[in-house]
Amino acid sequence: MQDAALHGHPEDNWFTTTPRRFKLRTEYVPVRTPEATADTFPWVGLFVLSLLVFTTVTSEFLPTGLLPEMAADLGVTQSQIGLLITLFAASVVLTAAPLTLLTHRFSRKSLVITVMLVFVLGNVLAAVAPNFAVLAVARVIGGCAHGLFWAVVGAYSTHLVPKHRIGRAVAITSGGGTAAFVLGVPLGTALGQAVGWRVAFGVIAAAIVLLIVLVLRFLPPVEHGERLATGEIALPLRKDPTIPTILLLCVIAIVAITGQNLLATYVAPVLRGPMGFEASAVAGMLFLYGGAGVIGIVAAGLGGDRWPRAGLIVSLALVVMAQVVLGVAPENRWIAIPAFVVWGAAFGAVPAMLNARMMRTASLRMRDIASAYVSTSFNLGIGLGALIGAIALDRLGAGVLPFGAALLVALGVVVAVLGDLWLTRRSALRAQPA
Repeated sequence: MQDAALHGHPEDNWFTTTPRRFKLRTEYVPVRTPEATADTFPWVGLFVLSLLVFTTVTSEFLPTGLLPEMAADLGVTQSQIGLLITLFAASVVLTAAPLTLLTHRFSRKSLVITVMLVFVLGNVLAAVAPNFAVLAVARVIGGCAHGLFWAVVGAYSTHLVPKHRIGRAVAITSGGGTAAFVLGVPLGTALGQAVGWRVAFGVIAAAIVLLIVLVLRFLPPVEHGERLATGEIALPLRKDPTIPTILLLCVIAIVAITGQNLLATYVAPVLRGPMGFEASAVAGMLFLYGGAGVIGIVAAGLGGDRWPRAGLIVSLALVVMAQVVLGVAPENRWIAIPAFVVWGAAFGAVPAMLNARMMRTASLRMRDIASAYVSTSFNLGIGLGALIGAIALDRLGAGVLPFGAALLVALGVVVAVLGDLWLTRRSALRAQPA
């Protein structure tokens, strides 16, 4: 495998695939791992990572399906239980990057195990919480673990494969998040409604313990950074030439995810209001949306490596189109339902596309911190989208939400196109002789 696949270089120009090399201030020794140079694709390790993502995302969003049960048991309002999602996301935003920097020298596999043990603690504490305050502390613990978890796991798959297979590897890992919305949260909700919400959190804790065993047995260890001549792993550099593209992708993520969650957080009121569905049909529509997201994940895995820039832009543009249709003709089932499916499929590809492009772009020493930035950006978008959507829903009604979402996602498309043009021009200028 070529050194470029190991070290990571500034993202290829839009019109060419020839990477431009850069020099680091400190001499380093290239690291080649058996996993990265093997001819076989590391399916088992990637599926273990995907299962970890599935379980942690299910834990994060489980309260959304159990608001009435949790509120009644703890003697608080449903809106207060809803704030647990915001609290979880805020914990990720505040701790992901600092914890990633503090732990950059630790073994990635050991760190995955440690973070999952913290997840067990958070879910057990949630299961036995005697009041809302203790439950809130449990969510903060889970959020702190989640931020570091995504920083490690988001980059882990890229250390298992050569650079030209990063898109497929990230799509498999990210697929666990999509599966959480399709199966994890609905099954957790059904379990919580049948035998109690505390049992649901307890089952998640037990599942994580089993997954730790799989990690110990099947997840290959990796080298996660460039080693200096002294044998130490180099810190990320502020002058690393991949930083501009990393920051651009973070901005795209914040804007697009804000738009997405402005509508997705309140999709039930939209379905039951402007779209005219009965309450009993909401679960089926959400299952249809999640199933369409699987199609998007598969598309990202097949095309993410070949069209990293165009694939992201096209996916976001399809999200905009589908949301506009939902806003214009919500009551026409022959139009609205296909638009709903297209929305789910198009957005299903977006997280994998963003993560894959970030990992292809970031230099090897920047991958973990770049993954932390992605997690922070996503959770910031989740929180902002829920907040803006709540205000719009109360003041303007559910009918305006698809238009507000489409406007913000369209802004993300504009940022992506203009940003790519700027990066292309910047790369061309820097390539010119002085």
